[in-house]
Amino acid sequence: MKHTLMFFVQLFFLYAIYQVSNYIVRFLDIPLPASVLGMILLYILLRNGTVQLRYIEVAASFLLKHLSLFFIPIAIGLMDYGGLIKTSGIQLFVMIAASSFIGLFVTGGFTQFLSTKKVQKEENYHEQSHSH
Repeated sequence: MKHTLMFFVQLFFLYAIYQVSNYIVRFLDIPLPASVLGMILLYILLRNGTVQLRYIEVAASFLLKHLSLFFIPIAIGLMDYGGLIKTSGIQLFVMIAASSFIGLFVTGGFTQFLSTKKVQKEENYHEQSHSH
C-alpha cells in the first residue's frame, strides 16, 4: 500500500512539473513544447538538489519501462495516411533513411574531429610539459 501511494505521489509530482512548464510556455509564449521545458526544469531541480532522485524514481522507472506504449497512438494515427504512404511511401522512406544517415555521418564525423583535436591538444600539452 505504501509503495502504491508513493508511486501515485511521484506521478502527481511529475505531472505537476509538466503543468507548471505548460503554464510557463503559454504565459511567456515560448516556442518550445511544454514537455521539453518540463524535462529541462526537472533536470535543473535534480541537478541543484532541490529534488532528489528518490522523490521521482519509482514513477519515472515505471514510465520509462512502458514508454513504447506512448507511441501506439502515433502508429495508429499513421493509418489515416495510408493513401499517402501507398503513393509516396518509397520517397518518404528514402528521405527518412537519407536524413538519418546524413545525421549519423555528420555527428560521427564531428565527434571524430573533436576527439582528434582533444588527443592532439593532450599530446601537445605533454610534449610541452616534458620539454620544460
